[in-house]
Amino acid sequence: MQEIKTVYIALGSNKGDKFKNLQNAVDAIFNQIGNIISIAKVYQSKALEFEGDDFLNTCITVKTTLASKKVLRILLQIEKDLGREPKQTEGYESRIIDLDIIFYAEEQLNEKNLIVPHPEAHKRRFVLEPLNMIASKFTHPTLGKTIGVLLDECEDKSKLEPVKIWLKNPSKQFSFSNHSFIAIEGNIGAGKTSLTTKIAKDFNAKLVLERFADNPFLPKFYKEPHRYAFTLEMSFLADRYQQITDDLSQLDLFKDFVVSDYDVFKSLIFSKITLQPDEFKLYRKLFYLMYKDIAKPDLYVYLYQNTAQLQANIKKRGRKYESEIEDDYLEKINAGYLEFLKSQVELNVKIIDISNKDFVKNRADYLWLLNQICDNET
Repeated sequence: MQEIKTVYIALGSNKGDKFKNLQNAVDAIFNQIGNIISIAKVYQSKALEFEGDDFLNTCITVKTTLASKKVLRILLQIEKDLGREPKQTEGYESRIIDLDIIFYAEEQLNEKNLIVPHPEAHKRRFVLEPLNMIASKFTHPTLGKTIGVLLDECEDKSKLEPVKIWLKNPSKQFSFSNHSFIAIEGNIGAGKTSLTTKIAKDFNAKLVLERFADNPFLPKFYKEPHRYAFTLEMSFLADRYQQITDDLSQLDLFKDFVVSDYDVFKSLIFSKITLQPDEFKLYRKLFYLMYKDIAKPDLYVYLYQNTAQLQANIKKRGRKYESEIEDDYLEKINAGYLEFLKSQVELNVKIIDISNKDFVKNRADYLWLLNQICDNET
């Protein structure tokens, strides 16, 4: 998984519909850069060091996988898209929108087009005041002082008036509040673990990942499937049963719901493909004895991906023991899942076709997928 960085961005506007400009910028940052964790109050302040209308200012916290220079390029494009025009004078001037990176994690960078931390932020009350609301304990990477301390020490005595209307966080459009346990399923290489991990981090969920990498029989199965099929499926069944029972029995008061990259029923789907008829008959009896005691997801999401893309994803992640998986095996797995899901009456199932989508690298695809899961109109 790509490393996630925390970015603090300052927003300001003193032309046109200033509050709307800020909201449009917040929406664009969410769509193009990353998940918005927090939004400070909006403050009104006088223009500093030039004659102009009062500003509306705020700060936001963003989680992103993008590098700092990429974030800057996107912010500059957002400013342009929202109508900011090139500067006409050498000094400060009024602008529809102003977007500045204040901190990019603990990064320290001093280049022609980007300096982080922002060299003037600690001198500006209109930055420190809202930033203190959302990051009072954050320590300035070069000054070694928290935002709270920097605000107390700030020599800028400008008066800021809080605005009584709050900006909306775009992430709130995705509601998982109706679910306590979501299972994300899919074929080998569909991206279920990547999606599960992203949702857990973005929406404060308890993450449950299948411990498949620890199974010593998996590499052996891919080499000699007929010899190791029954042993593999039994070990998977025992491990999945133990893991999901343990994870769901341990309440986490600080998480909003549970999201898992598997459902125990996959054991029956895979075993039907890999086992001989007599082995499967025995296996199915053992499965249902255990399955009746396992918590069922209240939302089951199946990511459907075409075989060619599955093979490309499998090759990309580079697991040696998966290198010889054949198309026919993947197609049988897809067919097995779809046969199972279409017959379900108790499970709340959503089958989502993600062919030609890359929700790991393309944020627009990720947001599209969230819309599908949450039944939002797109």
